[in-house]
Amino acid sequence: MTVLPTREGPLYFAALVDACSRRVIGWAMDDHQRLDLTERALEMALQHRRPKPGLLLHHDRGSQYTGARYRAKAEAAKIQLSMSRPGLPYDNAMAESFFATLKLELMDDKPFETRDAARAAVFEYVELFYNRIRMHSALGYRAPMQAERDYQTVRTVS
Repeated sequence: MTVLPTREGPLYFAALVDACSRRVIGWAMDDHQRLDLTERALEMALQHRRPKPGLLLHHDRGSQYTGARYRAKAEAAKIQLSMSRPGLPYDNAMAESFFATLKLELMDDKPFETRDAARAAVFEYVELFYNRIRMHSALGYRAPMQAERDYQTVRTVS
């Protein structure tokens, strides 16, 4: 989860990133960081992916991810939750890298005028640019959705 500054106050943004393709598969935004924010991001990811039992979901140790309702949603989907030990600096490096990239490429060190403006900009960035167009060196300079298509093609052909 990260916070995006706006002139109206903070906008909290929770996201789940696929470790294989770097695709943002679930996300939610709100003016608070209560437990339902991360639950909504998880629900979106579950709707998009419908994962098979045994999926490993790694996140930080924040209370939004350790709450009973979040754990129950993951358990109902037969997802195994993973967290590093307290104090490890690489606990959630992939998500933190995504958030840093989003802020660098989207914000120009200036707050958004309104929360709605931030929501619209983040939606466009994630769904239209980051997942579909933005190339990643870790993916052989492919966009996340292209990497997923290529992976599916290899799996189908093999």
